[in-house]
Amino acid sequence: MKIEVEHRPERDRLDALGVFDWPVWEKEASRFPWHYDETETCYIIEGQVTVTPEDGEPVTVGEGDLVTFPAGMGCTWEIHRDIRKHYRFG
Repeated sequence: MKIEVEHRPERDRLDALGVFDWPVWEKEASRFPWHYDETETCYIIEGQVTVTPEDGEPVTVGEGDLVTFPAGMGCTWEIHRDIRKHYRFG
């Protein structure tokens, strides 16, 4: 299971996906386990986080990154700087 990251995608791509109409999630700097029951795509508005899959290498993402987490992935989130992100499941 692999985390997919697009660093600073073009505004046209974000608009085509409807990113700015997705809900916003916020979380302070912290560390916690997480499991994805569904695929999640998110766009990082601000902050920085390292996500480490149970059977994979850590991936660090931050402001301006479009990230897709696969369904079925277990991982640990370590938020270095408070996170704000647009997100969509499915």
